[in-house]
Amino acid sequence: MPENVLEVRGLRRTFGAVRAVDDVSFALPAGGSLGVVGESGSGKTTTARIVVGLERADGGEVLVRGRSRTARDRTGGRVGGRAARLARAREVQMVFQDPYLSLDPRTGVGAALRETLRLHFPGRDHTRRVTELLDQVGLGTRAAEALPRQLSGGQRQRVAIARALAVEPAVLVLDEAVAALDVSVQAQILNLLADIREQTGIGYLFITHDLGVVRCVTDEIVVMRHGTVVEQGRTEEVLAAPGHPYTRLLLESVPRPGWDPQAIAVARRAL
Repeated sequence: MPENVLEVRGLRRTFGAVRAVDDVSFALPAGGSLGVVGESGSGKTTTARIVVGLERADGGEVLVRGRSRTARDRTGGRVGGRAARLARAREVQMVFQDPYLSLDPRTGVGAALRETLRLHFPGRDHTRRVTELLDQVGLGTRAAEALPRQLSGGQRQRVAIARALAVEPAVLVLDEAVAALDVSVQAQILNLLADIREQTGIGYLFITHDLGVVRCVTDEIVVMRHGTVVEQGRTEEVLAAPGHPYTRLLLESVPRPGWDPQAIAVARRAL
């Protein structure tokens, strides 16, 4: 069995009286692809933000390559200085849903990539690496001088992926990373991600509500509802024969011939 590049153990996070994440555990093998699915409010994005380090967990542990990312000193701060924080950031990178909001509108593509590379690898000439990254995500060198507003949505998402790959992370978290794109562009980005995973062996954590995306690009799936994991397993097995009523409800909610939204609403209230 491959070594787990990411392990999440008993994560908990509350906001007031709301348990956003309640004892969530899963593992991502090296080079694997894991989907975390659920409706809005299920806790999947909060879980992802804890994994990346954008949210603090109230309890539980996140390990990358066997090392804890949640260790804290006695004052409650993270262990280590700036170098340690940058090292943690390199381990796990995130691609957000809206690439336009995650890119500086005043900074060209090449400059954005060089800025990331200079932060993590100072004192080097990054010209060649910028070209490699643009080629890796299917953008030519002409895109290096473009501003985000001069690019299409799919091109901007390719830039966001290139920036995340610049630091050679072990895990790439994709939070609804294709949800804002046209269907044809979604397919292009998903194919690109599949190629990158094959070339690099990076592990993917997909956060999405789209079961079609999960079916295409993940090996395993975690289904969340109200902050808890209700079902998990091999993607093809869970989607072919879901064991939990909520998973069945998610599958039945996908529009198709003969789709009955009233029956689904009744089933949702019963659940």
